[in-house]
Amino acid sequence: MSLTTYLDFEEPIKELTEQIEKVKETEIKTKVDMSKTIADLKQALKEKTKEIYSALDPWQRVLVSRHPDRPYTLQYIDYITSGQWIELHGDRTVKDDKAMIGGFGFLDGQSVMFIGQQKGNTTKLRQFRNFGMANPEGYRKALRLMKLAEKFNKPIVTLIDTPGAFPGIEAEERGQGEAIARNLFEMMRLRVPVICIIIGEGASGGALGIGIGDKVLMLENTWYSVISPESCSSILWRNRDHKVDAANALKLTATDMLANMLVDGIIPEPVGGAHAQPEVIFETVKKEIKKQLELLLPQDPEERIKARIEKFCSMGVVVRG
Repeated sequence: MSLTTYLDFEEPIKELTEQIEKVKETEIKTKVDMSKTIADLKQALKEKTKEIYSALDPWQRVLVSRHPDRPYTLQYIDYITSGQWIELHGDRTVKDDKAMIGGFGFLDGQSVMFIGQQKGNTTKLRQFRNFGMANPEGYRKALRLMKLAEKFNKPIVTLIDTPGAFPGIEAEERGQGEAIARNLFEMMRLRVPVICIIIGEGASGGALGIGIGDKVLMLENTWYSVISPESCSSILWRNRDHKVDAANALKLTATDMLANMLVDGIIPEPVGGAHAQPEVIFETVKKEIKKQLELLLPQDPEERIKARIEKFCSMGVVVRG
C-alpha cells in the first residue's frame, strides 16, 4: 500500500512504508535477497494499519472522510457503470452547478439515475467544483433529474460528499433554503426506489438535500451531522480549538448514526480507509446498491413511499416507557 498523503495519526504507517521502500532499494543496489525482511515489514504494516483504523475516534474519522486521496463521486459512478453513463446538465433556470453531478448509467444492465456532489481532486478542480458545495441551482438540477428518473421509472442512487450547501449571499438570494426544503418534500414522494450513500462528508442541509431515501447508508469512515466539528466548536467555545470535543459530542460517526436509527446501515471500508484500496470500496458499494435494489424494486410504490415517510417522521421521537 503506497499513499501519497498521510494524516497525523498515520505516522507509524508512513514510517513502515518508507522502511519497506528503503529495503527494496537496498536489495536492488546490493543484489542481496531481502524478501524475508520485506515480508516481515509488510506484515507489520498490515497489522499496524489494522490496529490504528480499528480504534479511530470521531475526529479521526472526520479527517479520514476528508483525506485528499479519498475517491469522489465521479470515480464511484465510472466504476459502478463501467463508464456507461451519460451526465446531464443544468437546472433549466439559472445554470449548471458543477458541484452537483448526475445522469443515467447502467448498473449491470439496470438503468439507474446517479446523483451526487463532486469535490475535485486538484486545487483547480476543487475551485471549479466549488469544493462540493452546491448552490440552489445544484439542488434544483438534482430534483429535475430525480423527476426525470421517476418519469421513466428508474431507481435513484445519490452519493453524498459535501462540507455543506454553499453559504454565499448570492446563493441565499436565489433561494438556497427553499431549494433544499423543496427537495426534502419531493424526495419523500418519489415513486421509484431511492438509495442514499454517504461516501465522505455529510454536512448539514447540504447533505440532506439529496439524502431522503428508502435506504440511507454510510461508509465506515464518514460522518453525518447538522454541523461540522469546527463550526460547532466556534459557536460553543468561540474558537476551533475544541473541534475534537465537538466531534465526540455530536455523535456524527456511522456507528453513532446507526445506533440512533438515523441511517439504515454501514458499508465497511478496506483496512486503511477507502483511499487505501479504491477499487475494493467501489466493488463493495456496487454490490450493496445491487443488493438494496433487489429488495426495493419489487415493492409496491405506495407502500414504499409510506414506509419512507414513516421512517423519517419517527426520527427524533422520544418513546417513553
